[in-house]
Amino acid sequence: MPLSLKQRPMPVQIKSLGPRSPRPFQLEEFLASRTAAVNRALDQLLPAAAVKPATIHRAMRYSLFAGGKRIRPALCLAAAAACGGEEADALPLACAVECIHTYSLVHDDLPAMDNDDYRRGKLTSHKVFGEGIAVLAGDALLTQAFELAAQCAAWPRYSHQTIVLELARAAGSLQLIAGQVADLEGEGRRLTAGQLRYIHERKTSALLCCSVRLGGMSANCTPGQLQALTVFGYNVGLAFQVIDDILDVTQTSEQLGKTAGKDTKAQKATYPSIVGLEQSRRIAARLTQRAFNSLKVFRGKAVALEALAGFLLKRDR
Repeated sequence: MPLSLKQRPMPVQIKSLGPRSPRPFQLEEFLASRTAAVNRALDQLLPAAAVKPATIHRAMRYSLFAGGKRIRPALCLAAAAACGGEEADALPLACAVECIHTYSLVHDDLPAMDNDDYRRGKLTSHKVFGEGIAVLAGDALLTQAFELAAQCAAWPRYSHQTIVLELARAAGSLQLIAGQVADLEGEGRRLTAGQLRYIHERKTSALLCCSVRLGGMSANCTPGQLQALTVFGYNVGLAFQVIDDILDVTQTSEQLGKTAGKDTKAQKATYPSIVGLEQSRRIAARLTQRAFNSLKVFRGKAVALEALAGFLLKRDR
């Protein structure tokens, strides 16, 4: 099914993973090509920086193109491939997820929240444009995500309503927002491992899980495939945040591209602070193994998802 967005055609070419390729899977090549495709699509889909009011469009683009790893879009595209779909069909949904992720970072960095000056090695939005514009830029990116989702194709098993509901639930007050609220209310308190898991499930895992589920939906995946992707996304999402907690206490700000040690300074509970560094590493490895196990249903067609899970476990920033 060709990609079709109303009034905004996207001539974006994505190489097929091709199960018959004689070469072993190249993760760096995969990430580079998919990042480039997502960036081209986002550039075409968002209002140009000069479009009035230019300030808001510059601010949206500043954060969206600040050098992110595009992990969530990559997972979305990889899930589509694992289910035998066309990655081009998943591209608008991959872009929608990235808009939601970026909005959450813009708001997360605000003085009223984490009060961070750097993100991805650059000054945060509110440091460049002021707090008011940063709030509005986040709002605009969140809204943009639903515009993209509403314009994507529908599939026999998954209607437009299903797609939009998937995004809304992941970003809403029971998931992403719930995690942020619990994170704020947990500052300076001694949290249990269960309470911290609640935060991570919602603040991080929910959107990662949504990414792979949307990728599967774009391939009209079977219920069994969707369940496998759900288990994969949930466990990879939790592992991702556990590793973030580890990196916050083991890496420098220069290595991370953002302020290191900010969780400790803000008296936030983290896995290392509750269970220790080595146990945190074991938890991340166990979660990643569960994610690997969930992919057996794809019979070797989920090589990109497997490689991404391994990459997230071993990353150093």
